[in-house]
Amino acid sequence: MDAVQPHLTVRTSFILILLSLLQMSSGSICSGPGSVQFKENNKVDDLVATITVQQGVTLELMPPSNLQFKLRGNELLAAEVFDYETGESPIALITCTETATGATLTHRIVVILENVNDNPPVFDQSLYQVSVSEMSPVGTTVGNFAATDRDQLSQLFYTLTPESQNSFELKSPTTPDLLIKSPLDYDTVKNVNLVLYAQDTPLTTTDNRTSFNATATITVTILDADNRPPWFQPCNKTVIGSTVTICQSQGYTGRVLINEQENGTLTLKPGPLYAIDGDTGINEEMTYKFISGNDGNLFEINANTGNISMLKPAKVEGTINLIVMAAQKRNSNQFATTLVTISVQVKSLHPPKFQKPLYEGVVSSMGSMAMDGDMPLFIHATDEDYSEVTNPHIVYTISGSSDFTIINGYLFMTKDLPASTLTLQVVATDGSNDQSDTAQLIVQVVSVIIASGSYDQEDMIALGVTLGVLLLVCLVVIGVLSHRMRKGKADWKKIYEVSLFHSSLGQSSGGQKKGVEYTNEAFQNDEDGGSTGSSGPEGGVSMEAIVKSSLPLHALLPDDTKEEGLDTAENEKEVKPILTKERRMEEGYKAVWFKEDIDPNAKEEVVIIPDTREDDSDEEDEPVNKTPKVNFDDTDLDSGLGVKMGDQPEDSDDDEEITSDL
Repeated sequence: MDAVQPHLTVRTSFILILLSLLQMSSGSICSGPGSVQFKENNKVDDLVATITVQQGVTLELMPPSNLQFKLRGNELLAAEVFDYETGESPIALITCTETATGATLTHRIVVILENVNDNPPVFDQSLYQVSVSEMSPVGTTVGNFAATDRDQLSQLFYTLTPESQNSFELKSPTTPDLLIKSPLDYDTVKNVNLVLYAQDTPLTTTDNRTSFNATATITVTILDADNRPPWFQPCNKTVIGSTVTICQSQGYTGRVLINEQENGTLTLKPGPLYAIDGDTGINEEMTYKFISGNDGNLFEINANTGNISMLKPAKVEGTINLIVMAAQKRNSNQFATTLVTISVQVKSLHPPKFQKPLYEGVVSSMGSMAMDGDMPLFIHATDEDYSEVTNPHIVYTISGSSDFTIINGYLFMTKDLPASTLTLQVVATDGSNDQSDTAQLIVQVVSVIIASGSYDQEDMIALGVTLGVLLLVCLVVIGVLSHRMRKGKADWKKIYEVSLFHSSLGQSSGGQKKGVEYTNEAFQNDEDGGSTGSSGPEGGVSMEAIVKSSLPLHALLPDDTKEEGLDTAENEKEVKPILTKERRMEEGYKAVWFKEDIDPNAKEEVVIIPDTREDDSDEEDEPVNKTPKVNFDDTDLDSGLGVKMGDQPEDSDDDEEITSDL
């Protein structure tokens, strides 16, 4: 189970052979083991071996063994603590003397020490420092970091602490080779500190064996590799995946005046033109040059600084687009380009000017518009260079405040502020030439208190929208009902005309008309637009009109009839038609009744009984028309449909006109 060093094995073997030879030549006055197994880290006075002696024989330790052992009678004891790792095997030399004869015998006992796990693993350094390029592929070995153990009883087991396993890993638990686990990026991580753990027993052991361990720190420095092009500044960084980073420049803009040459370096926005090495750990120097756009050699660029200057004035108003390349001096394969836009403008003679030196407004809440009395506060600046139109390049800003913004000349509050009065400064800037003007702005912020349980502005807007939708629905319903009422009125007019026609059949000068049947065929010819006929849908009078026939007659009359004297309040009483076999004498009824002995299938006459109520007594002197007789078809009797028949005013001229028309 225990591992023994090779030189110790040879030494031990030689001693055992020597002891055997000595024991063979020794007498019998004393005897004992030639060798014993004895664990290191013993205690003093621990028993090493027992010697057998004859009577009258004394024992004595010979130097130098008398320093490591001692005798107690015939027992050999340890006089010190032995250590296996010293590489020595203690030997006890004992002299046996027979008192009677004086004969002596030397006995040797070799103590073979047993190795015990009493030493921890040891790293030769507590801190290791290594470097690795960010371009090293996954799986690359960074280094080997093995520990040693003086006990050498078994293999050592290694692990990295969990917090240090992001980019690196060990080859195996028993092989402390450090490998790259994932791609490295200098700009993301420049240094990694790893904690390596070594143990002289298996990491997952569950027994109670004594275990020792050791730790060491490994600092890995990531070296920047030349894998990125130059980046024009400023730029917007974008990370693609986990290690690829690009930096996009929006380009540069500048302006010059037509027919005028600018002196010195041109002023560009968003700043001076320059580029840096995308590999910041290398930071290679750059060189600059024009790629295109510098027609006529109007401009030149400094190869070392990137500064652009003007060689001669531009003669044409417009825009000049310059393409500039920046490349590394030592590695021109790493380069980048950007756009420089130069605007050639006519010289501005007048700056923007506010219409008022002071603007005052009141604003209540975030997002609300500032008001000047009952009107929105309007902030406006003019430019005399634009006599007929507004300068489109003017931009309005609030100096030193982000709580307000100006949109199309109107002031809005961008966040809720406590009630107060603020004194600000508004700036109008001509973006084409940076000329500007300022005006004072006083804004009074007022608090809008919403009572508990009431609605705020959003709730009122939602309520207004809901009410608007409901109003629209109501208007649609009213329109539909109005249309249906107009259609119904036309149907009632037709019924009324039919009623007049019925009366004319019995009152015309021609006498009684026989053989006229109440069928739809009598009213289907509407070709004569002036005739009193049905203009309804094919099939005659609608069921809806028949059902509504129980309404008072005045509700059926057209408006023009009412105007000509047919006033319901004066000339007509409400009548209730009923179809029955009995004569009804109640107030307000007109009855169409059938004789008991008439068979409807025989097409007998149906007599319409005239009204003979007492309230008609004033008209007895008037000549009474003979009751007309009306023939019905079988289909009319079977259908059960009745026609409302009402008495017309006897002295009405309108009846004669209608009868004549029919």
